[in-house]
Amino acid sequence: MELFDVYNAYKINLVNGKGLYVSDDKGNKYLDFYGGHGVISIGHCHPHYIFRIEHQLHCIGFYSNAVKNDIQEKLAYKLGQICGYGNYNLFLCNSGAEANENALKIASFHSGKSKVVAIKGSFHGRSGGALAITDNPKLSSNFNAKHEVAFIAMDDSLALEKELAASDVAAIIIEGIQGVNGVVEPSVEFLKAAERLCKKYKALLILDEVQSGYGRTGKFFAHQYANIKADIITTAKGMGNGFPISGVLISPEIDAWPGMLGTTFGGNHLACAAGLAVLETIDEEKLLENASELGAYLISKLATNKAVKAIRGKGLMIGVDLEDMPTIRKQLLEEHGIFTGASGSKTLRLLPPLSITKKEVDQFIEAFQETTKTVLV
Repeated sequence: MELFDVYNAYKINLVNGKGLYVSDDKGNKYLDFYGGHGVISIGHCHPHYIFRIEHQLHCIGFYSNAVKNDIQEKLAYKLGQICGYGNYNLFLCNSGAEANENALKIASFHSGKSKVVAIKGSFHGRSGGALAITDNPKLSSNFNAKHEVAFIAMDDSLALEKELAASDVAAIIIEGIQGVNGVVEPSVEFLKAAERLCKKYKALLILDEVQSGYGRTGKFFAHQYANIKADIITTAKGMGNGFPISGVLISPEIDAWPGMLGTTFGGNHLACAAGLAVLETIDEEKLLENASELGAYLISKLATNKAVKAIRGKGLMIGVDLEDMPTIRKQLLEEHGIFTGASGSKTLRLLPPLSITKKEVDQFIEAFQETTKTVLV
């Protein structure tokens, strides 16, 4: 049997990682400025992370939600302490797509409606409902396209009110910052309008913080820059530092009932140990502050480069528009050993671990400046 060939993957076999660096099976070392789509939040093989998971393995690795698991409660309490939503409830699952699926289901249960408003350029996952609210027809099968979804332009409050005024909308879902669409963030005014209009028309406001959450932007959730409260928040990528875990944070005004949601693997003992280690490390090492400070420093250095057409983002979620981005990205990897990401054909996407230091930022800037000079010649 061979693998189902759906990934455009580098021919690099990574076998080791420590902190901000990874190494392949040939002994080549790379600076990780992408963290596997922003998943690595506290650095590769963080010692506290290893300790938590190893200790849990010696106790019990898995049992289903048919039994009490007090590590889930510890995780929920610690998350509430740090994220600013301490009175909300937490449902644990396995991936960002699954978190968004459950958020949509909760909204439909609560409202009795099925229609969802999403934003053009959005990406929410590749499963059935999550793909239906993802604005990319190439990824969608006929099955996914049968959901009732209306797409509106980012920051178009008038279009949002027009959709909500029909009183048939269960929820609007907005990414804290659109990652796949070039690191585009909604305006403060739009988020405030969305909060107000959802209350007016009795729809739920869902914030997809799968990529932009968990301290990535310098605040725990990107939408907190707008000083608003969502009814439901989804999170995943940085939550387990590579261990599959995701969560749905749910307003206390939304009632739960037995059997409403379910998952076999979600919130298992190992996943919760990983999630708890991440939160403890974020708290103890002040990684939100680090993301804010070093993100601002990185952006200020990038802004002086004449090859840069535009910079977007906050903290350590940064999009850099370049005329020949694919070539620059390729050279950063092949000539300087630096992993970066891409959004579309012109945006270089930077999502380094929140534990990054000034030394690694300077290493990247030096390589970036050298590479852009070479490409511009």
